[in-house]
Amino acid sequence: MTEAERTITTPEETPDATPDGGQDGVEPGAVEPSGQAAAAADGTERAAEGDEPAGPQAVSRRRRRIVTLIGVAALAYLLDLLSKIWVVTSLENHEPVNVLGHYLRLDAIRNAGAAFGMGQGMTIVFTVIAAGVIVVIARLSRRLHSLPWAVALGLLLGGAFGNLTDRVFRAPGGFQGRVVDFIAPEHFAVFNLADSAICCGGALIVLLSFRGIDPDGTVHRED
Repeated sequence: MTEAERTITTPEETPDATPDGGQDGVEPGAVEPSGQAAAAADGTERAAEGDEPAGPQAVSRRRRRIVTLIGVAALAYLLDLLSKIWVVTSLENHEPVNVLGHYLRLDAIRNAGAAFGMGQGMTIVFTVIAAGVIVVIARLSRRLHSLPWAVALGLLLGGAFGNLTDRVFRAPGGFQGRVVDFIAPEHFAVFNLADSAICCGGALIVLLSFRGIDPDGTVHRED
């Protein structure tokens, strides 16, 4: 047997080797995660801790939801504004118009209270409430990822702006303006399209909350 054949490599002669056959600090068979995998794991951990989702896709989705919110709000506000302009110019100081016989009429009135004529004499209070609703919706939009929530908040925002416009610009002014109402069902209060948008938006929010859907798109369940 030659000298080379008698030479045996021992673990001490291999610096990087460990008794269990792996590299220092790495278990046998383990693969060190790449940068993208580590970033994904870190993002998953942050999401599990309750942070808002991050990344280009999440940002793009939130922007689309905000566009939806603004679009729904603009449509609700425009329909309310145009209907009130028509009512003031063509229906006010005229006889009510029957739409479905005596079941539904168009009758122009000025309302100093809240939706459906409630709270007469509290115009300033309802003006402040409408402004507060707008501020709350603006804050919620920063973590908005749910399409149904975007529609609901858009309806609320458009309706709030519609009635707030009346309270600011209509007589007698000074944030005490009277809201134009004209939809008069039989045995029910007279209301307008802004009131309808607010009620539909509120009902949708109640439904979403009942189903456990949050504005950020997550679904929570009570054990």
